[in-house]
Amino acid sequence: MFIQMVRIMARKAAASKRRAGSARKSNIRRSKPGSSRRTATASRRRWSHGVTEHSDALTLEGGVFTSKDPRRIAASLKRSAERSNRRKSDPFRSALSMLTFYINRAGRNLPPARKKILMQAKGELRKQFGKD
Repeated sequence: MFIQMVRIMARKAAASKRRAGSARKSNIRRSKPGSSRRTATASRRRWSHGVTEHSDALTLEGGVFTSKDPRRIAASLKRSAERSNRRKSDPFRSALSMLTFYINRAGRNLPPARKKILMQAKGELRKQFGKD
């Protein structure tokens, strides 16, 4: 009777160790030490927002990318680029870079209709700067 109890306890302990070991291994594979999945996702989301809000190149007007008119978007970017004293290149390059950055950061989350408007704004920006 005593031997059977020892064997049962040994089996339970071994099974428990196997479960704990596999759980530890899966946690190690999933995340890096000192970071959690939620904070990494949140910081990824916020850094691009910070660039558009506090760019060293341009001070953008509020809601510039939400307009449905490509001409208005291009005109706003042109105004911002020409007024900026902090940009490192010419106004055209700064404005086009900010628009491209916004399109690229939106990625798959950007609906096709919205992307079409923003791409038209690129063409309009070229026209407004005389870079046809």
